[in-house]
Amino acid sequence: MRSEGPPGDSVPAQQAAGDGRALTVRAVAIACLLVPVNAYWITQMAVIRYQGHPTTVSLFFNAVFILFVLRVLNDGLRRVFPRLALHRNELIIIYAMVTLASALCGHDLVQVVAPQIVMPFWLATPENQWGELFFQYLPEHLTVSDPAIYRPAFEGGATLYTRERLLAWAPPVASWGLFLAVLTTMMLAINALIRRRWMDQEKLTYPITHMPLELVSDDAALLRSRMMWLGFAVAGAVIVVNGLHELWPAWPLIKVRVVHFDAFMRSFFVGYPWTALRGTRLSFYPFAIGLGMLLPLDLAFSCWFFYLFWRGQALLTTLLGLNRIPGFPYVNEQSSAAYLGLAAFALWMGRGHLAQMWRGIVRGDADDEGEPMSYRLALVVIGGGAVFLALYLAAMGMWLWLGALFFLLYFGLSLAVTRIRAELGPPAHDLHRGGPDLILTNTLGTDGTILPPRQLTALSLCFWFNRAYRAHPMPVQLEAFKIADSSGIRQSHMAIALTIAAFLGTFAAFWAQVHGYYTYGMAAKMSNVANIFGREPFQRLHSWLVHPAGTHWPRVGAYLVGFGFTLLLMVLRINFMSWPFHPVGYAISSSWSMNCLWLPIFIAWAAKLLITRYGGHRAFQRAIPFALGLVLGEFIVGSIWCIIGITMGIDTYSFWV
Repeated sequence: MRSEGPPGDSVPAQQAAGDGRALTVRAVAIACLLVPVNAYWITQMAVIRYQGHPTTVSLFFNAVFILFVLRVLNDGLRRVFPRLALHRNELIIIYAMVTLASALCGHDLVQVVAPQIVMPFWLATPENQWGELFFQYLPEHLTVSDPAIYRPAFEGGATLYTRERLLAWAPPVASWGLFLAVLTTMMLAINALIRRRWMDQEKLTYPITHMPLELVSDDAALLRSRMMWLGFAVAGAVIVVNGLHELWPAWPLIKVRVVHFDAFMRSFFVGYPWTALRGTRLSFYPFAIGLGMLLPLDLAFSCWFFYLFWRGQALLTTLLGLNRIPGFPYVNEQSSAAYLGLAAFALWMGRGHLAQMWRGIVRGDADDEGEPMSYRLALVVIGGGAVFLALYLAAMGMWLWLGALFFLLYFGLSLAVTRIRAELGPPAHDLHRGGPDLILTNTLGTDGTILPPRQLTALSLCFWFNRAYRAHPMPVQLEAFKIADSSGIRQSHMAIALTIAAFLGTFAAFWAQVHGYYTYGMAAKMSNVANIFGREPFQRLHSWLVHPAGTHWPRVGAYLVGFGFTLLLMVLRINFMSWPFHPVGYAISSSWSMNCLWLPIFIAWAAKLLITRYGGHRAFQRAIPFALGLVLGEFIVGSIWCIIGITMGIDTYSFWV
């Protein structure tokens, strides 16, 4: 597949050579110290205060902020004590470890499973009959059912650090934490198998790696660019003004955050059928405009075009009266099938590489020198992980064949997310209500004919890592391998660093979450997000059990439509060079994130189109630092406002969402 990446997405040859210094004791030690601090920061933003949400976009602004601060401090240290300064590659190792740990602490992993451990017992009442419906299927080692333990976590003003509470939380945290760490390690092994194909043979562009590579470059070209600082000043000024408005409302407000379309345009679009457009959002995020300018033109076009395509479906559905059919036109089902279509196509395109790799493994002469791990070891990791998952799911009560189908779909979706990020790097991607748990229940039914209550409960317990696919570890790992490749770092060293980050980051995330529960209270002083995340799987399970249904054939049809349409777009894209519609745009444009970002991406597409058409490639090259400055200015100044709010205990301006 062709791809049009941003210029400058590789570093100069003399820089890429490096000297190999990366996996040093001090680099790993600094990263290990930063991981729990970073987990606390993310938890404060996303769970306690419900502001910022750094892991809901592809480029985590908290990790960029940490790298930026480290670079500035390191440059100062180099002037005074040059021998103590960190090498560029050490900064990369730290960034990679912090980024992976951020994904694990992100909006769709530990933030969901931590409240799931206690939520069903807190919400159970005689009226909803949860105790009779499914409590007997909840494994004791995965939950905390003692009211004396979980009630203070909802009320707040307490401490986690008593012997009874620590011992009660230890089994579920250790069980789910080990599960997530093993799952992440399996992803690392899969990335080791596909890295060469995507990186060296297809030469995908990995746009998300552009910013960290520029920040650590030896020549500091980005930090010395006037255009970058101009973009930084524009975005930073907007955030400063809006931050002051948050503290003193008399200050003006520059509205760049989301505005609901129906509120903005209510005087123009009133009543039937325009109510179908409710929920449409308008925004002007500087960072999204900057990231959008790094997108290939066809993807940027496809993102906003297909977003309007989904809105058009909603409008047409209302006009035809089909909105009376619950769920129609089944957008989530079309989107999840589109992701699977992307994964299937990527595997088909790489079939030759995979076959050659397999023959080399069988003969014992696999060409895996310089890989994160040997291909044989990667297969051992994947096989050992599969055995672990089978035993884990069996302890949850899930049948082996059901678990195999579940994880086949899960890794297919994970591969698609990774491919999307590696090839095109959209500013955000998520897939709400499109995971394998829903694919299987829509296909097999919930009436007990195929899936009895125990199996439905086991599927619900796996909801937490399938709620959405925003902060996903797998693309983060592959992007770390790309950064290592561009910097002369041994892939095996990066793999070791990422493995350490996976285990440490998982348990740091659990600590930050549960500590916050007892300190602030899930039902008291903190935001309601933990309650929402924790109750969703069990409310859905309650609905399955109380209102059972067979195979939902219209949704199955939507899966087939989404899968087939994606493959059709792929074929047309390959056979017609000027074909403007990118299948990735179809897959990701129906999401919550794209609802917030479609207009900035449209602005970026229009700006890039005009620059390249009338100024040429050189003009766009000169515009790239300005685009990166928009990103960096909003990320850095916005992070500072977040930190001020947390340290002073006040509400401050949050630049995202």
